[in-house]
Amino acid sequence: QVQLVESGGGLVQAGDSLRLSCAASGRTFTSYLMAWFRQAPGKEREFISCINWNSIITYYSDSVKGRFTISRDNAKNAVYLQMNSLKAEDTAVYYCAARNARGWERFRDPNEYDYWGQGTQVTVSS
Repeated sequence: QVQLVESGGGLVQAGDSLRLSCAASGRTFTSYLMAWFRQAPGKEREFISCINWNSIITYYSDSVKGRFTISRDNAKNAVYLQMNSLKAEDTAVYYCAARNARGWERFRDPNEYDYWGQGTQVTVSS
């Protein structure tokens, strides 16, 4: 069992940067594949990025590749999303998610994740 709490969202202008944080409870943080998703009004929840337990493997959606960077600090039970060159279309609620390690099948599918945070709003004005 793990609980996730996101922070760091806010209102910024296009071109600005934000860093989202996700704090995880529990003693088995390294057991989880960690990911970020986002959901804009009227749209489905969208995969953004994920990172494996030792940070060697990361994946990004094409929409954020080159602008966003995912990282994790296992000593702090935390995962981060550095977002640069923000665009108006990045406006959404951003969610941290975790799933028990079971390979890489369907890692972009939100239904494959076991735990979710409450979300943090990111609004980018153009």
